[in-house]
Amino acid sequence: MGCPGGHARAALGLLMAGFTLAIAGAWMAQFAAAVHRDAAQLTELDSAIGDADHGSNLERGMAAVAALDPADFDDAAGYLKTAGMTLVGTVGGASGPLYGTLLLRFAGALSAGGEAGVADVGAALRAGLGGVRDRGKAQAGDKTMVDALEPAVAAYDEAVGGGADLADALAAAASAAATGRDATAPLVARKGRASYLGERSAGHIDPGAASTAMLIAAAARAASNPGILPIASDARPSPPSSNASPIDP
Repeated sequence: MGCPGGHARAALGLLMAGFTLAIAGAWMAQFAAAVHRDAAQLTELDSAIGDADHGSNLERGMAAVAALDPADFDDAAGYLKTAGMTLVGTVGGASGPLYGTLLLRFAGALSAGGEAGVADVGAALRAGLGGVRDRGKAQAGDKTMVDALEPAVAAYDEAVGGGADLADALAAAASAAATGRDATAPLVARKGRASYLGERSAGHIDPGAASTAMLIAAAARAASNPGILPIASDARPSPPSSNASPIDP
């Protein structure tokens, strides 16, 4: 007879086979809510190896993005392009240019109008990763957001190659991003302000990798159900220590 929930999930999947403006809007709303919820934790991570402003800076930028109305745009590409430009203009430090470039490159890889297929989203993710690498001059192992983003993109491509739909591929990407985030703890930073600490940067999770894991988790939630409300800001416990595994997606 089958499982009623499985039939519902299959039916939902048929309705959400591609990446649409609605999913893009839900993605940014979910990410903005997550950043607001965990801004203090991101700042705590950054206080250990950075300027102690990652959470506050990113929260300010995502509040500006959340103020954009997706209904004012013709497609996901136009909306995410504006979101990226908004981050560049409102987020201080390195986060604005890096996250802005990620979204601008992602948007630039999408075709105008309609929805993007799972392969198109993979190409957009790879373009975003390339933009972050170019902007930050970072590679995997440098203890940056690349350490969460690169495995996420690889996991997405692998899932799509195995026949996964958009929601399942992004769920695989989110899991890989969280693993990559946690793997930054023992690394010695080779880029950014954290690199000035040398060996003392080891033992702390990179705040950029932490927020990147949140970004990919938000995309997975949005693709699974773009109508779901963002998680409440008071839904999390007190911030953990800086060498714990924080901010589970």
